[in-house]
Amino acid sequence: MESIWSKTTKIPEKKTLIKENNFEIAVIGGGITGLLTAYLMQKNGKQVVVLEADRIGSGQTKNTTAKITSQHGRIYTSLLKDYGAEKARCYAMANQKAIEQYEEIIKKEHISCHFEWVNSYLYSREQENPIRREAEVASILGLHAYFTKKVNLPFPTKGAVCFEKQAQFHPLEFIKALADKLTVYEHTRVLKVKGNCLETNQGKIYAKHIVFATHYPFHNFPGFYFARQHQERSYVIAISGIPKWKDMYYSEDREGLSFRWFEDNLLIGGGGHRTGEITSMDGFSWLEKKIHSLYPDYTEVARWSAEDCITHDNLPFIGRYSLFHPNWYVATGLKKWGMTGAMVSARLLSDKICGHYNPYEKLFTPSRCHLIVSRKKLWSDVKHSIKGLSLGNFYFPFHNSRHLENGEAKIVRIGLRRYGVYKDSNGKLHKVSVKCPHLGCMLHWNPEELSWDCPCHGSRFDYDGKLLDNPAQTNTKASIE
Repeated sequence: MESIWSKTTKIPEKKTLIKENNFEIAVIGGGITGLLTAYLMQKNGKQVVVLEADRIGSGQTKNTTAKITSQHGRIYTSLLKDYGAEKARCYAMANQKAIEQYEEIIKKEHISCHFEWVNSYLYSREQENPIRREAEVASILGLHAYFTKKVNLPFPTKGAVCFEKQAQFHPLEFIKALADKLTVYEHTRVLKVKGNCLETNQGKIYAKHIVFATHYPFHNFPGFYFARQHQERSYVIAISGIPKWKDMYYSEDREGLSFRWFEDNLLIGGGGHRTGEITSMDGFSWLEKKIHSLYPDYTEVARWSAEDCITHDNLPFIGRYSLFHPNWYVATGLKKWGMTGAMVSARLLSDKICGHYNPYEKLFTPSRCHLIVSRKKLWSDVKHSIKGLSLGNFYFPFHNSRHLENGEAKIVRIGLRRYGVYKDSNGKLHKVSVKCPHLGCMLHWNPEELSWDCPCHGSRFDYDGKLLDNPAQTNTKASIE
């Protein structure tokens, strides 16, 4: 599977680290968050290096739908209730300002990336009152938002919130231009960080300040980010051959769909679920049925999936990594709003390291603790972790690989050991350890993407054990079980 962004843009390879070096600032992660952070700090006169484990943009950046929006689901009603008007307005202004800052950079650097201003609609096919309330709150907080029943969707709705002055673009075209202005080392995986020393698979880097922009932080202690958020999968299919209409749409409903256009292709998303817990109501198969019911004669152009970090209180963690490491910084938990979240993170971290005031710092600080708001998701994540760790250490299957059909995967017993075994269409067996190398939870099979996924913290591996998504840093291999 390859996203429409990967299909339409090729980024030249960058050099790999070949010797030890010293930098003022090291940014771990060559996605849009890491590259924007490095770019802004370099503009402030700082000496910055970006370390990327694979290729720049090879993580979640290439898999986004690339909506640059302050419309984040029915977030403002919740923020007003949980945090009050001041903090809710702070969140709204931070994300709306982020859209404007994209335009500023694109104009200043003359970047051609299909950037355009559009409206973004939050709609519902089930309830009108919650949508009306979201429109009222968003408007009160200072956003250009209003309730409407006039939408360009192929089905009836109860209504929608129209957010004006939103945008969309081509994310890989954007970061390709940014990366050309930065010092970037690809194929340089950071394995461990101690103080101001970053140990990579290519050697060591020393830096006064270190930024973790790896989507999900891999350094577990201190910080405990693995206990403060979980990950969810989302799916997208791009289609062509249908009449074009304008603007972006996102559904508030459990089984709703999201829409945006790129050139003559309509990107439709849906079927999301917690990583490691896929059902018949999730994934590409479910999304295909939905699309076919709307557009029976569509032509598929591309399909891909993404992974999002979800914090317990629905706000990102942006700031100092922990009280014990004052020179470490982090940006994670951006939910499904990674484009504006990346800009908010880059601006906040750049201001903090460069000694500038940022009005949004307290809202996103990783050291915050809101147990009343967080308690439900916290308890849910604790239960998932206990279950995953218990199965990872004590579950012993009775199945064996002889009973597998072609295209089927199960956790099986071979002798006194257990493995995750996938039998491909040619009858070949692919055997991996089912114990996640991150913290030891048991992996679950994802038949939609032919991968072994961790329901605790979201690490993913292909059927040969190759690492697909962090926080794990290594492959899972059959030889270790």
